[in-house]
Amino acid sequence: MDKLLEFGRRAWFIVRVISGYEERRIRSYRLDLQRRIEKAQARKTELKRLPEQAILAEVRRMVEEMQGLNRRLEETEAAIEEYFKPIDKNAEIIMNLQLEKEENQMKEMMKAMHEQSMLQRTAAIERSESKDSGVVQPTQSNASSSSQLDQTK
Repeated sequence: MDKLLEFGRRAWFIVRVISGYEERRIRSYRLDLQRRIEKAQARKTELKRLPEQAILAEVRRMVEEMQGLNRRLEETEAAIEEYFKPIDKNAEIIMNLQLEKEENQMKEMMKAMHEQSMLQRTAAIERSESKDSGVVQPTQSNASSSSQLDQTK
């Protein structure tokens, strides 16, 4: 009886193979397995991407925070500049006044030095003339030049 059942099974298998039923069944099973493998691989890549996506999201969030911080910093700098603008203008005016004062002092000093050098030249010329004439005269130019220096100070 077992032999008869075995023969029946084989005959039924041969009928299915000849009719193409078994081939279609094998193809559908293979396609089903292939779909399952593709889905599993897609899930696997998705799971691999999750940490990357989390890291990228965190980096994006940090970049946005930094940009916001930079914007606030620029706004604060602009507010500080606006606040100190009048003070800067006043400081610039004071600096310009001081520079003008120093320039005037330098001009006066140059003028006094020029006058002193002219007096020294005239005194030197007078001395050379007096040496030539043989008469010794007191030097008034040294006293007058020192008094002029006192006046310029």
